Amino acid sequence: MSSDNLKKTIGVALGVCLVASILVSTAAVELKPIQTKNAKLDLLKNILEAGDLYSPGVDIQQTYNEKISAELIEIETGKPLTESEYTEELTPEKFDLKSWASSPELGTPIPSEQDLADIKRQPKYMAVYTVKNTDGEIEKYIMPIMGTGLWSTLYGFIALDKDLKTIKGFTFYEHGETPGLGGEVDNPKWKQQWVGKKAFDDNWDVKIQVLKGTVDETDPNKQFKVDGLSGSTLTTRGVDNLVRYWLGENGYGHFIDYLRGES
Repeated sequence: MSSDNLKKTIGVALGVCLVASILVSTAAVELKPIQTKNAKLDLLKNILEAGDLYSPGVDIQQTYNEKISAELIEIETGKPLTESEYTEELTPEKFDLKSWASSPELGTPIPSEQDLADIKRQPKYMAVYTVKNTDGEIEKYIMPIMGTGLWSTLYGFIALDKDLKTIKGFTFYEHGETPGLGGEVDNPKWKQQWVGKKAFDDNWDVKIQVLKGTVDETDPNKQFKVDGLSGSTLTTRGVDNLVRYWLGENGYGHFIDYLRGES
């Protein structure tokens, strides 16, 4: 091949690469808002699922707007923030569990002896989503949760009834557990087991427990127990730990005390 032909070939190849890169970059920029919107809708869908408000075909945004109210609470005190305490970045709408936990300003390290969920850091402030009936009365509290499984960090929601003891919903929206094993956290039948279980005993100690096996139906304490994930002991342990962590004093414990009038 002559040098002129070689130069032409290289020129054409570079031109194609340049055009392709421009098209890819343009597509990425144009798709970003769509991806962001879809991610937000997926998060809202999971909030609705935890609150038993989702069914296929519903308008997710409209249902969320009509049924859900969001607020921020301070983990250390359990008290909700007032409107005057909100800032441009510190609002329920801007809440992001993952990024707030890692933020130097909005997150805080967890002492190793307290880190039952094995997450190293957590937000100083957490969003809480309340479900109200048509009379404006609170029916449920939906709370974000996170913790380490076998292969990944799991992110999800747990919903408590207005009595603050009865679990009304449980779901994960992001994880990287092994499909078919740890991935059973996505199984609707397993998630449904949580509904109606009791998170606390009469002394308000955290009692909910994910077993290594199955719940004995003759067990007088079965209301505090959920079946483990078959074939995935470490994911089961991770889910058990993260739920107990977030319902405890280092998670939503002070908020629950606040709602009970104990703080």
